[in-house]
Amino acid sequence: MLTATCAACGPEPRRTAEDFEPGRSGLSLDEADPVMARVDGTMIRRSDVEREALAQGDDPAGSPPEPGSEEFDRVLEELIDQRLLALEARRRGLNQSEEARRRLALAEERILGNVLVETALADAVTDETIQRIYEEQIRLIPLGEEVRARHILVQTEEEALAIKALLDQGRDFAELAVAMSEDQATRLEGGDLGYFSREGILPAFGAVAFATPEGGVSEPFRTEFGWHLLTVVDRRRQPPPSLEALRPNIARFYTFDQLESLIEGLRNEAVIERADLSLLLAPAPADGEEETQEAAPGPVEDGPDPDQPG
Repeated sequence: MLTATCAACGPEPRRTAEDFEPGRSGLSLDEADPVMARVDGTMIRRSDVEREALAQGDDPAGSPPEPGSEEFDRVLEELIDQRLLALEARRRGLNQSEEARRRLALAEERILGNVLVETALADAVTDETIQRIYEEQIRLIPLGEEVRARHILVQTEEEALAIKALLDQGRDFAELAVAMSEDQATRLEGGDLGYFSREGILPAFGAVAFATPEGGVSEPFRTEFGWHLLTVVDRRRQPPPSLEALRPNIARFYTFDQLESLIEGLRNEAVIERADLSLLLAPAPADGEEETQEAAPGPVEDGPDPDQPG
């Protein structure tokens, strides 16, 4: 209701006669931007609801609610109430008051500023720009090494030594992992852990994995989970993050960068004068101070001293 009250001072709603062709239904949903409700001859379009929903949400760049959803219906009802209040304010002539005119002017400035920013950013933040920044960024990202390994987990050192002896005899590591490993997450995959970096694995496990040559089999080693044997299947340079993974951050960063540049350029070209706040912040004179200063005697002129005999 507070939002609706404030919006009552907004710009005049669009009129049916200005937007509809004669004889055409005002509630046709076949339009690109269909009318979702009419209030005393004025229209509320789908884009109005979507814009308001995004403005109320935490992510203005997110996806608007779909017509028929609970969120869409809630915002539509709020806009109907808002329109009713605005129309009643005009019927009472409140839009002609000096206070309303000032607030309408501020609202117009805010809306025009938002339209300018949206237009400028739409021209600047393009797929080509994001692709260029992505390619620049991935060249600067330090990429480490990744290892792909298989492992076998057992509970005792004796079991691990027995399996190592079988591997030394030429038994297949993946087959022994399926038959003997106690790691239920990887056993059926032949102990395959996939690719991992030093930071993505237990320190003790990572130390052995990155010290073992490709195709080699480690000696049994212990971690908090038990005893392990591992073999290194492959090594590779860590791949950079994908464009889709970095796109939101790139778009957000470049948006703020372009917005700052736009505002800075406008400030540099404008003549901006500010009020002297020292006049407003100066302390008021204490009670009686002004009167005391007026009553204070001025300097004594040269002349005979009345207390001395003539």
